[in-house]
Amino acid sequence: MYGLMEMRPALFSDPEARAGSSNPVRAVIGIVDDDASVLRALTRLLGGAGFAVRTFGSANEFLGLEHPEIIDCLVLDIHMPGLSGFDLQERLVAARIAIPIIFITAHDDALTRERARKGGGAYLTKPFDAHSLIVAIEKALGSRDSAR
Repeated sequence: MYGLMEMRPALFSDPEARAGSSNPVRAVIGIVDDDASVLRALTRLLGGAGFAVRTFGSANEFLGLEHPEIIDCLVLDIHMPGLSGFDLQERLVAARIAIPIIFITAHDDALTRERARKGGGAYLTKPFDAHSLIVAIEKALGSRDSAR
């Protein structure tokens, strides 16, 4: 597993630690993708933008997370072996776990775009630029905050 968890363990064990940290982060972003190079690149990008990052190599790995409420926004690949990104999103909804989602995919088509939009998430096709991802995350975080 790649990520910043090792660097900021308090952020992952105690969500309240985010507010009082001497090195505060903007939010904790979860990334679920079966491509390790995507996980590394997005970890560097989002970490450099001030986010804490937690990565998962599969939907099942994410489902094993003991406290999913630590994740403020999820960047979720759609097409993965085993459970797809859509499968994970459906399980989160069924469990009443409300995490804003940014769907990402290298396999763009009209049906996938429509399903992502119906699922309430932003949709980006790989490769996407850094600015588009950060804007989508900020918008998702803003929507989450206004819903609370």
